[in-house]
Amino acid sequence: MGDWYQWQGNDLILHLRLQPRASRAGWVEPMAGAYKLRIQAPPVEGKANAELLGFLAKAFGVSKAAVCLESGQNARFKRIRIASPSRFPDELHIIKEA
Repeated sequence: MGDWYQWQGNDLILHLRLQPRASRAGWVEPMAGAYKLRIQAPPVEGKANAELLGFLAKAFGVSKAAVCLESGQNARFKRIRIASPSRFPDELHIIKEA
């Protein structure tokens, strides 16, 4: 298991390092304790957070309501909870707990 994600019951907790104002959105690479993710929106008035939550909802096959920003509202490092994800991006190599 990577040190950037963990399971709490059926919920997946992600530790992400966000890079706003990127030329395109997407997964970059695992880092120490976080996974780097690029987002196109600027970090102004919650635009980057809103794009992040939508990106994750689509990537994990859940509704936007199932994705919760637990910490890091105004920081690059974020802790995200995804309730019962139905799919996983291949590049992340996430192992679902039994």
